[in-house]
Amino acid sequence: MAENPQETVRELQSLVVSYAKQETVEPLKALGRYAGFGFAAALLIGTGVVFIEIGLLRLLTDQTGTALTGNFSWVPYAVVVAVSAAVAVGAWTARSRRQP
Repeated sequence: MAENPQETVRELQSLVVSYAKQETVEPLKALGRYAGFGFAAALLIGTGVVFIEIGLLRLLTDQTGTALTGNFSWVPYAVVVAVSAAVAVGAWTARSRRQP
């Protein structure tokens, strides 16, 4: 302990500032890193899903021959939308089951 009151006040100020940094700044840095990785993962997963949907659409349009042409040319698009909706519902259901 310091004998001088001014030194005591400086030590107290230093202690309070270091405690505030420890309890606010460091957790915020960790939270920012966590959010950054989450955003990057969401972006990459979203890009992958779009590529899979385009691939499914190309598969349906190319491999069905002339069966889905003319008045039925909308069917591959409806199938891709339905599959995407089913995957989204499945992911939403799995996410909500996991939470307490």
